[in-house]
Amino acid sequence: MSVLKVIRAKLDAMTEAEREIGQFIIDDPERMLTLSSAELAAATGRSQSSVVKFSQKIGYDGYQQLKLAVTRAKAQEWRVPTGMIHGTIDAGDNLVTIQQKLVASKVSAMQQTMQVNSEEAVTAAVSALAAARRIHLAGIGASSLVARDFSYKLLKLGLMVLMDSDTHVQMANAASLTDEDVLFAISQSGGNVETLRLAEMARRCGATVITLTGLHENRLSELADIRLNTVADEERVRSSAITSRDAQLAITDLVFLALVRTLPKANDAIHASEAAVALLKS
Repeated sequence: MSVLKVIRAKLDAMTEAEREIGQFIIDDPERMLTLSSAELAAATGRSQSSVVKFSQKIGYDGYQQLKLAVTRAKAQEWRVPTGMIHGTIDAGDNLVTIQQKLVASKVSAMQQTMQVNSEEAVTAAVSALAAARRIHLAGIGASSLVARDFSYKLLKLGLMVLMDSDTHVQMANAASLTDEDVLFAISQSGGNVETLRLAEMARRCGATVITLTGLHENRLSELADIRLNTVADEERVRSSAITSRDAQLAITDLVFLALVRTLPKANDAIHASEAAVALLKS
């Protein structure tokens, strides 16, 4: 997971001194890499010990380890291709400009989402889903559309999947989960009340909880056994659940493809599904 994404997600929960240091690193990581801990402290008006404590709070032993992480993040950073515009869509933009900005925002969200999810987290999610007796997919609003799409894919693999748009039905299903089952909960905000209640119920029943939320700290991810994250700057397109939906779909598609590779009879199940649907088209 990119350390720059982690810092950005945690800024709101930091102290004033930590925010000063974190914002400096986000705004100018290239300059940060040229500075010692003492020089960064001077540049931000904070003490050297504050810089060291900040590094430790982000999860590193010291400042040098943080610099290495920032170096790796910069090396992996994806930039919008030449000719594409990545910015806020304005009311005065013409249609071509809107197209360019929209596509750039979507591609950027999906690319950054892939970067922040570790191979270990994705592999753990795949293993849990592959071994589950039942899989309960949960999502409200736009997230329910992603959950529904994911359910169709999992059903093609022959997995036992529960998905219902009615929250009362979802809660009833969650109450019947066991330690052999998995709840896969999707919420960009991680604060949706209905989805939180479902995750709490699943935990009480002993089920494995997988969450797919924004990278920021949130209550839903705190309930998770396995955390997956999305990166989506909705302000860039000024419309609800456009880039976040694409980011969610990118991760669920990745998990699906990994399951196809993992499950021994996955391809047979997919072909059987396609053949069955073909009968309706003849």
